[in-house]
Amino acid sequence: MTSTKKSFLGRLFGGLWSIVVGLYRAIVILSLVLLLAVAWMALRGGPPIKVERNVALVIYPTGELVETVDRDAGQLFLEELSGEQPSQTRVRDLVEALDEGARDPRIALAVVKLDQLWAAGLPQLDELAAAVRRFRESGKPVYAHGPYYEQGHYLVAAQADHVSLDPMGSVELLGFGVYDYYFKDALDKLGVEINVFRVGEYKAAVEPFERNDMSEQARQANAEWLGDLWRRFGGEIARARKLPDGAVDRFVSGMADGLAQAGGHAAAYARDARLVDALETLDQFRTRVGAVVGMDEDHGSFRQIHHTRYLHALQRERHEKPAPDHTVALVVVQGEIVDGDSQPGLAGGDTIADLLDEARRDEAVDAVVLRVDSPGGSVYASERIRRQVRALKEAGKPVVASMSSVAASGGYWVSMDADEIWAHDTTITGSIGIFALWPTFHKPLEKLGIHTDGLGTTPLAGAFRGDRPIAPDAARIIQSQIEFGYRSFIDGVASGRELPRETVDRIARGRVWSGEDAKVLGLVDEIGGLDGAVAAAARLANLQEGEYRLEEIQPPQELPIEALIRFAGEARLSLFGSLGAAEAVLRPVERVARHFAWIDDPRGVYAHCFCRPAVSTRWN
Repeated sequence: MTSTKKSFLGRLFGGLWSIVVGLYRAIVILSLVLLLAVAWMALRGGPPIKVERNVALVIYPTGELVETVDRDAGQLFLEELSGEQPSQTRVRDLVEALDEGARDPRIALAVVKLDQLWAAGLPQLDELAAAVRRFRESGKPVYAHGPYYEQGHYLVAAQADHVSLDPMGSVELLGFGVYDYYFKDALDKLGVEINVFRVGEYKAAVEPFERNDMSEQARQANAEWLGDLWRRFGGEIARARKLPDGAVDRFVSGMADGLAQAGGHAAAYARDARLVDALETLDQFRTRVGAVVGMDEDHGSFRQIHHTRYLHALQRERHEKPAPDHTVALVVVQGEIVDGDSQPGLAGGDTIADLLDEARRDEAVDAVVLRVDSPGGSVYASERIRRQVRALKEAGKPVVASMSSVAASGGYWVSMDADEIWAHDTTITGSIGIFALWPTFHKPLEKLGIHTDGLGTTPLAGAFRGDRPIAPDAARIIQSQIEFGYRSFIDGVASGRELPRETVDRIARGRVWSGEDAKVLGLVDEIGGLDGAVAAAARLANLQEGEYRLEEIQPPQELPIEALIRFAGEARLSLFGSLGAAEAVLRPVERVARHFAWIDDPRGVYAHCFCRPAVSTRWN
């Protein structure tokens, strides 16, 4: 019989081998961290950026246009290390670069390049378009060029003095739309019952679970606010390009015939419609701009500075000047509102509430601007944020809500107690209503031969299990809570907006409004962008222009070295096989799950609006 017990020498060599392997892994990790740290410092360091005279300011947003960048330090590091274009661009950065460039004698002109921008809301595009117009009004020219123009691209490009298009490109003006998937037949086939509880006949967020198509009420409401946005869009383009009213509608309706007459040459069709001034390649465009500011032979293009480098240079220059004594704090609510902490694309009620509480306790903060770009989500999380808005006001610090692309349902809930509410005329807001979804899946289980039975000490014990049909008393309990939530919502709006409760109930009921209509109805105080809201907050705090600075309050960010260590750990796991194929399979599933991550209210009660329009064929 052979013993499996290891000898003393075997145990000794085994222990030594484990130590060697451990040291090897530690050396690999440490070397990787040091290498990445050196790369990070090389990327972040270097000599100060110098802004030369007579250069073009290049406005080149990439990825998604956002109110605040919500990538973590690790993502930022990887993007810079790999040389990839940033996946998010902050609207305020573009606006600041244009406004500063308009006053800067070193900047001769601006170039707008938008083909790497793939997602934005209309109000964000309005903010950028207004900044382009202000740059032009300073007397400096703006040139736009693109291989093609999506609808969102073109709204901004149309503000330029000269718009050029690649001869193989097109201007893709097609119209706005709202489309969704409807699951009733699929759920019926699966035997899954979605019990819907809501208040408000226009609260269409639940329709995909109980219908196969859009209801007439939702169709009517959507047609009105979409029509408002499209008219504003077409009117702004006509004004910028000095075209007659209705030119955009005629361009869209005549596209089939126009392209046929142009032999399918989409760029020529756009030029003949006076949407662009010239058809030229990128090299031809560079040469034309270079004739104004000169050519940079090393770069192979005109003399220029990218907007991010320009802002970095300005930031260094500002450090030499004393900062104002007063602060208007900016807190951003971006993405669906969820219970708990914020994550990329999701606004956590706990996180936002803590930021507002921080602003309340900070003696240096005189006023707060709550920038909202959210279709809502969890009622409980929205209420947590609203309470902190109320606490700020009670502490004597004014709060101004500034609505971006969408501030509907829970997005309106968090705004309703602000001293003033500002919105763009193209903001989507309202949707004042409440709903709950309670799925039960006892039928699919029964088809599989799985049955649920048991007993409880009361009729409600087990009444809310998903593997049993919902009991009548349980349904009444949920509906009562929904009606209470709706009453709380309209009572809050009536109090915050100083409107009769009956008036609020009439314009609420889940109906969506454009910012322009919301102002007429009293749901919004003023039409304007973030700059107007900041000025209003300063005015309410009795601050004069030049006495204050705008400072965004954000959650504690992961330090670069922490991101490097985490990245190194992930790389080690990959090397030793802990990740790999399984992770590749799970990542798509995770992305789908994140689409419904807002469904986390502890009571299952939501104020959410599926009301973000499809601005173009690629976006949203």
